[in-house]
Amino acid sequence: MKLSHYCREFLKCVVLPVGLAASALLAGCGGGGEESASSAEQTGLSGKKIGFAQTGAESVWRTAHTDSIKSEAEKRGVDLKFSSGEGKQENQIRAVRSFIAQGVDLIMIAPIVETGWDPVLKEAKRARIPVVLLDRRVDTTDTSLFETFLGSDFVEEGRLAGQWMVDNVKGDAVKIVEMQGTPGSAPAIDRQKGFVEVVNANSRFQIIESQSANFRRADGKDLMESLLKKHKDIDVLYAHNDDMAFGAIQAIEAAGLKPGEDIVIISVDAIKEAFSMIIAGKINCTVECSPLLGPLAFDVAEKILAGEEVERKIVMKDEVFDATNAAANIDSRMY
Repeated sequence: MKLSHYCREFLKCVVLPVGLAASALLAGCGGGGEESASSAEQTGLSGKKIGFAQTGAESVWRTAHTDSIKSEAEKRGVDLKFSSGEGKQENQIRAVRSFIAQGVDLIMIAPIVETGWDPVLKEAKRARIPVVLLDRRVDTTDTSLFETFLGSDFVEEGRLAGQWMVDNVKGDAVKIVEMQGTPGSAPAIDRQKGFVEVVNANSRFQIIESQSANFRRADGKDLMESLLKKHKDIDVLYAHNDDMAFGAIQAIEAAGLKPGEDIVIISVDAIKEAFSMIIAGKINCTVECSPLLGPLAFDVAEKILAGEEVERKIVMKDEVFDATNAAANIDSRMY
């Protein structure tokens, strides 16, 4: 099995409300900019109290996501109440209840998992506090419990990863191991769904094992060590984020194999370190998922608090990076 010399680049359309389009184009994935088009002049959020319940700090991507929210809040004079869930939903729910008790004007949540949110979201609704979902969605039949979701299309990210593999990995019986993110989380569920769609449509490919490494680098290393002991014929590793891929690379090299050659590595997030790994030949492809949501998130918050309508789903633009374009884009990466 070997890689072909060329791969397709895939771009998906940005689904955005018309009123947000200008700022979104500057703030979206791959735009290279952290500034909102008008953040320096906007004062509509000055003095407003906004609570943000973050998942934790499990990866470089997540840290960049937190920094984006915090820095934009400071630019706009927002009194940001920040809480890290440290990987536990109960911590996030506790934080949301604290935000409600403090009488914040708006709540932002990056939900660790999809289910179990209805009770606390109903509490926020009774308190007339609007909720914005960032990066990850929730599973609820009552969509009035939140104003909008802002983030990437994780299913499409899985499809993009799968299609790159189909176009570039040769062989008649390609064996894949999948490294999933946090069980029950939207990106883990959807990145698997999109990828499996592509695999099932192409008989050359087979997923021989799929396990979680919780989006963590150390867990990725441990899981890959176990997979290498169990399977002697792994052709492709599909990791739901770059950090797990980095851990897997450590295990692959420790086993005397060459990542990117003996095992093709495909991941998601497109952080700067992944670009370096692509240039070094250790990662073959990474699908972008921008963490720089701060400018657009606060544009949305300002519209909501001004009583304006916003779209129910605001989807960022994702791009595929590999050896054909990583070197040309690495210097513009902000995370």
